Amino acid sequence: MSNVTTVGIDLAKNAFSVHGVDANGRVLLRRSVSRGRLVQLIAQLPPCLVGMEACSGAHEWARQFGIYGHTVRLMAPKFVAPYRKSGKNDGNDAEAICEAVSRPNMRFVPIKSREQQAILCLHRARQGHIEERTGAINRIRGLLSEFGVVLPQKAIEVRRGAAMACEALPDMAASVIRELLDHVRHLEECIKHFETLIDSHANTDERAQRISALSGIGPMTSSAVVATVADAREFRNGRQFAAWLGLVPRQYSTGGKTRLGHITGRGDPYLRTLLVMGARSVLQNASRRKDRLARWALSVRERRGYHRACVAIAAKHARILWALLAKDEPLQLA
Repeated sequence: MSNVTTVGIDLAKNAFSVHGVDANGRVLLRRSVSRGRLVQLIAQLPPCLVGMEACSGAHEWARQFGIYGHTVRLMAPKFVAPYRKSGKNDGNDAEAICEAVSRPNMRFVPIKSREQQAILCLHRARQGHIEERTGAINRIRGLLSEFGVVLPQKAIEVRRGAAMACEALPDMAASVIRELLDHVRHLEECIKHFETLIDSHANTDERAQRISALSGIGPMTSSAVVATVADAREFRNGRQFAAWLGLVPRQYSTGGKTRLGHITGRGDPYLRTLLVMGARSVLQNASRRKDRLARWALSVRERRGYHRACVAIAAKHARILWALLAKDEPLQLA
């Protein structure tokens, strides 16, 4: 195994398939190892290129392998699939990963640090509580509708209306509604707690403060961007960064004709959602601002409509964010 130069690893829960080749593509390593012996096997190899699919635990494995001098690359699974030559199994997946990671034009996923993943834990937990709160509110509305009480979708109206409706409900039903209301209040306290922690991170991180100067980028978005993007210089330009977020139009071009469709929707949906929400804020306040971005946003809305303008602003924000992070320069807008 001393001549191994490229390794592909198919990650799993307990059994990991490893495929290694030399500089000429000759297979030198093909085996399945347990979780406890994977690091030991990789540590025995000379410094080489290690490829893995970006999935649960991939960033932690990448950090561990990097300690032993290996160059680790993570790839989206959909970019690996075309290199699988036959039926899908762990061995063929590892071979496909080994082939894909050696391609010169392959696109890789930036490896996150432990600190970045810790910040993302706050965002994921907050988002999960928000979804759970929405589910609880909808459950309250559905239960009350069985008794002829129809409430609007607005959360504050549901809480007020549900509390009043409990007085006319049977005791058992009223008890259920009150418990659900208590659960909603507990979720809101958890959401506010996580938001406080996220705001603290955004106010203390230098990169987050720099990109927060952009209109429509608040503490939530700046914290998420900094925690998600390890090194913006891994993207060649702002358009590639916007494409990584799924904010560029999908192409259906052939025969010299260029056809652009809806945005691809690839990448992190959470980060893309935050950027679109920030774009809506920019568009709502554009008429009261005189800077270049506001004038451009209004012109796009007049030509393409509100929703397309929001996506266009989000894509422009993505390009500006890349420039701020990759070039370490402050925001400069006329």
